[in-house]
Amino acid sequence: MKYSTEFISAAKEYCEFLHFVPAPYLRKTFELDFVPEKAEMLVTGLGFYEFWLNGEHLTKGCLAPYISNPNDLIYYDRYFLTGKLRKGKNVIAFALGNGLQNPIGGEIWDFQLARWRSAPKLALCFECSGEGKKICFEADESFKVHASPIYFDDMRCGERYDARNEIDGWNLPDFDDSEWNNAISVEAPSGECLEGGHALIKKIREIKPVKFNKGHISAIAHPRENLPEHILPEEEYCNDGYIYDFGENITGIVRLKIRGRKGQKIVMSCGESLFDGGLDMHNICEFQPIGMTQVQVYICKGEGEEIWEPMFCYHGFQYCFVTGIDDKQATEDLLTYVVMHADVPQIGGFDCSDELVNRLQDATLRSDLANMFFFPTDCPHREKNGWTGDAHLSAEQFMMNLGTENTLREWLHSVRKSQDERGALPGIVPTGGWGFEWGNGPAWDAVLTELPYRIWQYRGDKRVLEKNATAIFRYVSYLSTRLDEKGLVHIGLGDWLPVGNVKPCPLEVTDTLISMDICKKATEIFRECNMPLRAEFAQKLHDELRASFRKHLIDDNLVVYGNHQTTQAAAIYYGAFDENEKEEAFAHLLKLIHNANDNMTVGIIGARTMFHVLAEFGYEDLALHMIAKPDYPSFASWITEYNANTLFECITHDPPNGFSHNHHFFGDISAWFIKNLAGIIPNADVCDPNYIVISPAFVGSLSYAEGWYTAPAGKIFVRWERTGDEIKLNVTVPNGITGKIKLRHGAKFAGGENEIDIRNGEFIVK
Repeated sequence: MKYSTEFISAAKEYCEFLHFVPAPYLRKTFELDFVPEKAEMLVTGLGFYEFWLNGEHLTKGCLAPYISNPNDLIYYDRYFLTGKLRKGKNVIAFALGNGLQNPIGGEIWDFQLARWRSAPKLALCFECSGEGKKICFEADESFKVHASPIYFDDMRCGERYDARNEIDGWNLPDFDDSEWNNAISVEAPSGECLEGGHALIKKIREIKPVKFNKGHISAIAHPRENLPEHILPEEEYCNDGYIYDFGENITGIVRLKIRGRKGQKIVMSCGESLFDGGLDMHNICEFQPIGMTQVQVYICKGEGEEIWEPMFCYHGFQYCFVTGIDDKQATEDLLTYVVMHADVPQIGGFDCSDELVNRLQDATLRSDLANMFFFPTDCPHREKNGWTGDAHLSAEQFMMNLGTENTLREWLHSVRKSQDERGALPGIVPTGGWGFEWGNGPAWDAVLTELPYRIWQYRGDKRVLEKNATAIFRYVSYLSTRLDEKGLVHIGLGDWLPVGNVKPCPLEVTDTLISMDICKKATEIFRECNMPLRAEFAQKLHDELRASFRKHLIDDNLVVYGNHQTTQAAAIYYGAFDENEKEEAFAHLLKLIHNANDNMTVGIIGARTMFHVLAEFGYEDLALHMIAKPDYPSFASWITEYNANTLFECITHDPPNGFSHNHHFFGDISAWFIKNLAGIIPNADVCDPNYIVISPAFVGSLSYAEGWYTAPAGKIFVRWERTGDEIKLNVTVPNGITGKIKLRHGAKFAGGENEIDIRNGEFIVK
């Protein structure tokens, strides 16, 4: 069956902020004079589609088919329809949403300038056969089209629905569509056609409100320059309503259940924080007109109980502010939170005696899931962009906590396609062209090596290396052209969002170090793929970068230029120091930490590297203190000061409402917990994903810690607990796991050993 590129639309006119155009319905009836023995369809709807056959809703997942630049990649879904067709009249029916095909709310990233922008469009190939007969067709102008009740939709802004315009039976075979218009043929995007291997977006669970009360919107932000400000009817700016608190900051949509009056308009604004007794929207709404960020609007038809949920959007939120309802309509059953995200399994976890640490682990998982929509986004509300740097920083903790490898593999296809002719990468993927002049650089571009490398390390998948090797070589070649006269790199973004009012970490430090790491991993990848010349090129560039770094950025006292926690920690982590220099270099890092009263002053790169360096040198207690102490600055201060249940975008002592409350890029603390406190270290030498070292740090502030991780061979579980002067260490591993149990810091087993082969059992540690 072929990928059809015969696209149709309801019209060429597309929806904009100042001109709403409804989402279209499309339908095609056909007669069968036989009972099909086989039936199949390949379909794409750009941006999103919903599919019915003879009135039965069959769409694979939510927000189908995918979010991509359609001039790079066009994603199709395959449906096996055997047994669902009947002899006689049948109908296939679709609703189309804007998605990224018409990214109305993405102007700040220049999506309105995307060359592919158009009204939503549909293409399909349908085949069925039986009794020696066969029919097949593609989308064409014989399809009938009509405006749906969805009079506005955008994946960032939300969805608006007028139930008075519902069309009963529109997706049934016997519906009379004679007064509907015919579809029009439209230009096909130029992207490669494919079926994806990613995890589908699913409706995972439902949450009822934990409380609701009268309230208001307490703060908004005026939109960025060049965006219209007030575009809505006056009644939608009403600030007298109810705030529903669902107790959890996650992602999804709101289901409304109401008995309303005909024409009654209910406005539901979704946000993640409260301020001064009201819903604070100003940290997420500056990129759209006022009242257009994460909003669902429903206009009642006034016919008994009405239940509605949107099709073509999702929100990141904990609170929903509702206006347009009467006091008697404000009930617990009015709203239900339908949680949505990629349907990925949890494959790792951590628990210990410190409840703040446990809440940080839970917050990491929640932020990971909230940002897993076909690819890892930065945040699920304000941007919904595939920021490459965020995924680079979270790659290991993704692989240790969740079964994300299929989703990450699929996104890498878009990353490769986004490379320009130089080999450079944008800061966001997909993009319409934005992100090459700002928002990228080695710390972001490293996603191209980091994701394949970690999938290989943790899952043993060599194919992902082979698929990405050419793109990686193109990038390494590009990187070799970006060295300055000193042989250093300083392009793009660096140690983003450092704590406090510290001087920024010099960009040439982090850029050159991460360029070294890119080349180091690229060398390993090329060798594994039997590409010796490419490996030699990457190794040579690594060595040149390291030599330049050592010459220009490390002084005679082994202090890295900038004299910053990030500069010193990252230089140790990425291998800029010789082995005989590391102790002295670490001593200076320790001095910087102590001079800051054992507080961190790092940004995202320092946070990704410093705690691992502290653990390497035996300072796990100090690292845990910096991560989880209850007062600012720490990650745990989000919990103690703001009752957070997700990870924030930055560490700040001021009310953090100017920043996202749901970012995953600080989430490597979870991998640190599992590797160091539980002591589960998978495949450190990248030789066998089923080779595991168990080496927990028995930190003094904990009475117990436990963790688990699922390797390809199965689940590994480790728990240790203090019992008087001893520690009981329990290890459970499945068949197929090899490795060692190694004790840190001079600890010994009861028999006097420091290291034994990995096996099941309870061990006493002295």
